[in-house]
Amino acid sequence: MSITPPAGLRARAEAASGHLPGLILSAERLAAMVAPGAHGLRRAGPGEDFWQYRPAASGDGARSIDWRRSARSDVQFVRDREAQTAQAAAIWLSRGQGMDFTGGPDRPTKAGFGQLLALATGMLMLRGGEKVGLLGQPARAGRLQADRLAEALALTPATGQDDDTPSPGALRPGQRVVVLSDFLADPAWVGDLLAQAAGLGVRGVLLQILDPDEARFPFDGAVEFRSLTGALRHDSRDAGGLRAAYLARLAERQDWLGAHARQAGWQFATRQTDGDAAEALNWLWQALGQSVGQGAR
Repeated sequence: MSITPPAGLRARAEAASGHLPGLILSAERLAAMVAPGAHGLRRAGPGEDFWQYRPAASGDGARSIDWRRSARSDVQFVRDREAQTAQAAAIWLSRGQGMDFTGGPDRPTKAGFGQLLALATGMLMLRGGEKVGLLGQPARAGRLQADRLAEALALTPATGQDDDTPSPGALRPGQRVVVLSDFLADPAWVGDLLAQAAGLGVRGVLLQILDPDEARFPFDGAVEFRSLTGALRHDSRDAGGLRAAYLARLAERQDWLGAHARQAGWQFATRQTDGDAAEALNWLWQALGQSVGQGAR
């Protein structure tokens, strides 16, 4: 029996589906700019696939020497294999209504910027043979999975609240996890997530996505601040007088996030929606590479 969705849901689905080709194309272009054909997470380790030759070093036994390759030079070479693990990657993008904020028509919403980064990151990992999925959903490999990721990212509606949180119970041992959020609400959930991750050997990255207005607080005079749901409101007669306190509070939050990330062996950074998406993706890609095999410090 088929079920006809409500008109509002169908309209949102059709609008999101119409956005898919553009999202996929933009993510593909972005991924190609950052790592064309490369797989930044590859490393030496036990496995079957050849990775690279390297000069023999102290501690390499005679059985590890590739004598055929070594015969062509005066140096002995070792044939490294690429590590093969059952690890999978999971991506979580906050869909609280606060992520739909943009301070101007010349820049994307935080959710839009996050969708682009999430999909491009997934494409890079899929290109390298990794299994990828949204957190709590099956992780799969292959080109078709990129289309599934794009559809899931585009069709996931905003929650009815200003913020949302991932479930620590969705983590799986050995995963690499990418968490994209503005982290402007109560951050207690981050501590719970990282504590659970540390116990499961999960490594990953936290990327804070902010609109420039949130990062710089350019307001002056009488301003009414309210959340997108309308649940939070604040009327100020002198917004400029709040700037120093706001920026200090934001810096304190970022220091807290960075400290907790480092303690769990994760990486943390902040990027703005008017910034270079390629630079933000490059940071994500390099940070994921650093998280492989890295223990908590």
